[in-house]
This record gives sequence, C-alpha cells and structure tokens, in this order.
Amino acid sequence: MCAAFVIDVFSRRVMGWQLSTSLHTDLALEALEMGTWTRRRAGRDLSQLIHHSDSGVQYRAIRYTERLAEAEAVASVGSKADCYDNAMAEAFNSLCKAELIRNRGPRRGIDSLEIAVAEYIDWFNHRRLQAETVYLRPVDAENNFCSHMPTITLMARV
Repeated sequence: MCAAFVIDVFSRRVMGWQLSTSLHTDLALEALEMGTWTRRRAGRDLSQLIHHSDSGVQYRAIRYTERLAEAEAVASVGSKADCYDNAMAEAFNSLCKAELIRNRGPRRGIDSLEIAVAEYIDWFNHRRLQAETVYLRPVDAENNFCSHMPTITLMARV
C-alpha cells in the first residue's frame, strides 16, 4: 500500500492525501489536487506557494510539474541522500504508521484503510496538539497565523 500526503509546513496540517496499491504519478497528483482544493476552498491565495518534495520520480513527472506551474507554485526538490531535507514529511509518515496502523491493527483492503486514514487525518488536523505550533491544533495554527503569512509551504511525501 502506498500513501501520499501534502502537509503545510507552518501549521503541520495535512492538506491532501491519497492511497493506492501502486506508486505512480496519479497518487502524488491526486494528493496535490486535494491540497490545492483545500487551500482554495478556504479562500487562500496559492500564487506564493512553495512546494517542497523529495526527488522521487512522481514529483518530477511532467504532469506533476505542469500542475504545479498551473497553480503558480514554485517547486523545491530536496537533495539526494540528505536525511534532514524531508524530515518533517518522514516524521509524519512514521507517526501515521505508528498511531494508525500499529496501534489500531491491520486493515482489510484499501477501502477500509481509506476510511481509517480519513478519520486519522481529521483527528490529527482538528484535535491533536502539536508541540511545533506551541501546542495548537494544526487547523487553529493555520487559522491564527497563515492568513498573515505571505508564503505557504507544502511538503509532499509518498
């Protein structure tokens, strides 16, 4: 099972996500679409968006880079073999696996896992306090501060 997450670096809010049985460009692209839709729905301007990802082929695919350009996002790709470059996204992946998969048991099929991930992300965004945001929930951190920030950075991880 493969997962792609789009996370706001400032608020730690998961903006978009997608699951698939295979690693392909559509997986990352659909997570990006959800992330940009979430931002636009909230009335946020995406023209100053910086999109950071690792150097996976799904993030360097023509369709993916074209979509970033349509959203007027600046692409930032991490350097190879730099374990700190995508540390926040890696930490979220580990946390999700520990709190959702290991603690709550295995799931039967992708449909069951999608429901569990949706519930986990809702809990993570709306109820889990984050030390990095002075113990605010990601949604509260975003509402309190992001509207005053000129640049919003999303980090993608598969």
